[in-house]
Amino acid sequence: MKRTRLSVIGLIAAAALAVAGCGSGSTAPAAGADTSLSDVKSAGVLKIGTEGTYKPFSFHANGSGELTGYDVEIINAVVGKLGVKPSFQETQFDAIFAGLEAKRFDVVANQVSITDERKAKYDFSAPYTVSTGVVVTKADNNGINSFDSLKGKTTAQSLTSNWYKTAQQSGANVEAVEGWAQAITLLKQGRVDATINDKLTYLDYQKTEHDNSIKIAAETTDKSLSAFAFRKGSTSLADAVNKALGELQADGTLATISQKYFDADVSK
Repeated sequence: MKRTRLSVIGLIAAAALAVAGCGSGSTAPAAGADTSLSDVKSAGVLKIGTEGTYKPFSFHANGSGELTGYDVEIINAVVGKLGVKPSFQETQFDAIFAGLEAKRFDVVANQVSITDERKAKYDFSAPYTVSTGVVVTKADNNGINSFDSLKGKTTAQSLTSNWYKTAQQSGANVEAVEGWAQAITLLKQGRVDATINDKLTYLDYQKTEHDNSIKIAAETTDKSLSAFAFRKGSTSLADAVNKALGELQADGTLATISQKYFDADVSK
């Protein structure tokens, strides 16, 4: 009788432990579960990787002032929707993805182009920047109106850029330059016929210079999409950021920020 009674007590105790175990397990994440959003919410901070030297996207006003820029303002608006605070970690672009993988930050906000190679390694938000490649000529040049019409013409390009390859594929002769400023100087001097670059570069230049002596003569049909990058498995955080971006698109915030930096809506 004693043995039977002890056995019953033992069974009751075991059942109680099992129930307690189930209760505690319901609040703890399963192994491998996506806790990216809950971790950010618990910390009250979204850690953001950005360069801080990439004007007009991420830079310091007047060289040493407050961190600002197109990407910085957009991620700040997103953070406001998430109900947490931003914590910017400035990093050179060459090391920015290593920092993301090492969990130094939760997201990269630095005009990261979406590519198949990157999609295999990282999660992405919806795009918040849409751009194209453009052929820029002098305003009075009517002989160039497409990429095909660059054949036999001379363009100014950085030899390390993708636009150099585009110029070559279009049949242009390429004059090597260090960057956009030098290319525009040669173009305005009449030493080259055109230059190919990202439309955002052209819009940023025109925002400050209002240069009526040059124009966009042709534009690619292919679009470059830039988005926030997350570690793989950050689906819940990416979903929350996408919800915020959708709300900011709908209420006009993204368009307003875009107009501020480019005099155009490049957010869609």
